[in-house]
Amino acid sequence: MSDRVLGILVLLLALGYGWLANRLEVGFFSDPVGPKPFPYLIAACTVLAALWLIARPDPNPQWPPRAFGPAFALVLGSLVAYAYLVVPLGFILTTTLEMTLLSLLFGARWWQGLGGALAFSLGVYLLFTYGLSVPLPAGKLLGLA
Repeated sequence: MSDRVLGILVLLLALGYGWLANRLEVGFFSDPVGPKPFPYLIAACTVLAALWLIARPDPNPQWPPRAFGPAFALVLGSLVAYAYLVVPLGFILTTTLEMTLLSLLFGARWWQGLGGALAFSLGVYLLFTYGLSVPLPAGKLLGLA
């Protein structure tokens, strides 16, 4: 029953988010697609997830164990820190550090996490900066910006 209640709440949240996305004002000089499809995509995926929770709830829902709390707090805190540090430290360094931490929490060895995180960060940076012409922060503290 608790999954269905959560599904209904998430569905209402997603519909409200979609309605707010509909009210998004787009400037006259924007590309033909504009920024509107991204919030619609998020709302649609959230609606699908909510409908899945409503239609197929977990038959035996349980709270996570107490040991889950510190790891969850660490992930949440690291994501908040990431949001604040991505501009001053730059996308590559901040994303590498964040992904390394997350991979360690999921059980990777430190060198695997660091290598994968660095490869991903560099790949995404090059794709967005040079492939899509979307500038990502290079880092103000390190004198790269």
